[in-house]
Amino acid sequence: MIVEIIKCHGSGNEFIMVDMVAMQQPIENMAAFAQQICAHHDIEGADGILYVVKYGERYAMRMFNPDGSEAEMCGNGIRCVARLVQERYIHDKEFVLISGNGEYPIYEAEPVNDNIKTYGVDIHVKLESADFGFANGDASHIGKEIHSLDEDLQFTALNLGNPHIVAAVEEIDMDYLITLGERVKVLRDDFPRGINVSLYRKMEGNAIFVATFERGAGITYSCGTAMTASSTAAALIGICRKNEDILVYNRGGMVRCLCNEVDGKIVTRLIGNATYEWSGICKWDGTKLHSIVKTEAYNFETEAYNKFVSSIR
Repeated sequence: MIVEIIKCHGSGNEFIMVDMVAMQQPIENMAAFAQQICAHHDIEGADGILYVVKYGERYAMRMFNPDGSEAEMCGNGIRCVARLVQERYIHDKEFVLISGNGEYPIYEAEPVNDNIKTYGVDIHVKLESADFGFANGDASHIGKEIHSLDEDLQFTALNLGNPHIVAAVEEIDMDYLITLGERVKVLRDDFPRGINVSLYRKMEGNAIFVATFERGAGITYSCGTAMTASSTAAALIGICRKNEDILVYNRGGMVRCLCNEVDGKIVTRLIGNATYEWSGICKWDGTKLHSIVKTEAYNFETEAYNKFVSSIR
């Protein structure tokens, strides 16, 4: 089987994208394909794979991590999927994509800088989840300790289609973030399906910097839902302002988040780039990946994004 692929990224969070809507024969073992292509040396690093699929007349994303596990939602990835779906199929500036069990309104947004393709996605944020075993049935866990994980950090738990815990710190210790991310894997009572762990620090103005240990992937340059979760938590506890753009910096760049709370319901809009790096083809026999050939490089997009990142450092 010849599979067309696109290497893309949202805020430095890198993916391989496959348009299965256009394929006559879909990839059946999506987990195995994800594991092998993310580990392939010609890919030069990928934080997961994005499958563009269709449920009836509705377009959807299925995202698999490098370890083969499937994520319910990916904020950086869904912007890349939005770009492909808009360019190839829908052509509207506003539409809805499906991911996991959720529906996500998508908006073509003003470029973040120099014609960089940019999209916004509205994400409903819930404060309750069966994934929050540590909450002991409480309606919310906002700015509280998780004693089995850390006695000092004040975590906020949020469900954005996938589960997150985030904590504000004075300085981000990446080694300790890795320790936290590994620790939740063995605390099965408190984290029955694992969880994404983020640390964030306040910056000047309505801004934060976020670093994340992603469930199924580990440390990545950024995580879209984690930046959404962190900005929402910062707004809930008063570190940042609601109803105003929050600039969210990360090792891969920067996004904007807008947290709105109406009648107890929280919707945060995540706005950021959807950048193509290159496209190509690979050979897949159903169980093994045989070769990868790059056919087109999007150097202009890469250069524009690198210029943007340099401008915000």
